[in-house]
Amino acid sequence: MNVIKTAIEGVVIIEPRIFTDARGYFFESFSQRLFDEQVRTIKFVQDNESKSSYGVLRGLHFQKPPYAQSKLVRCVKGAVLDVAVDIRKGSPTYGQWVSCELTEDNHRQFFVPRGFAHGFSVLSDEVIFQYKCDNFYAPEAEGAIAWDDPTLAIDWRIPADKVILSAKDANHPQLKDFDSPFEISMELY
Repeated sequence: MNVIKTAIEGVVIIEPRIFTDARGYFFESFSQRLFDEQVRTIKFVQDNESKSSYGVLRGLHFQKPPYAQSKLVRCVKGAVLDVAVDIRKGSPTYGQWVSCELTEDNHRQFFVPRGFAHGFSVLSDEVIFQYKCDNFYAPEAEGAIAWDDPTLAIDWRIPADKVILSAKDANHPQLKDFDSPFEISMELY
């Protein structure tokens, strides 16, 4: 696997080695050994999958400590723009974001550590999206920031009038009105 660093320390893009022939393709979608060696030591405990249609935007979500989650995400069908926003107080990259287009064809994965808000927009007609988490979901620990925060100015690559949100995702605070539960000095892993 090839690990590509992003502009924010700890957030990485992973490209698997893909073997193709007349029958199709094969790749190792996750190897604990390689992940520990090339990214960092982690223990994933929960896998999730969602199905969405064009224009759906999910995010920007996180889990508050002690239920914080790192995520390794990938798109099995279709295409998404995946985004990670640094929400660690005291971080030199606080309020900055990085993104990666994940598609069924590029087979890329995006690693989002604890201390980041995460979201994605659906760019294709339909998407099947999978993610591994290193902590169990706890509904009481849900947190989020506004997807359309003007200080973040994220280009979700879909027109604003085509965005489809859940009722919850339509009402999250902007970064300036948000008191992050994460600090750069916290042991988040």
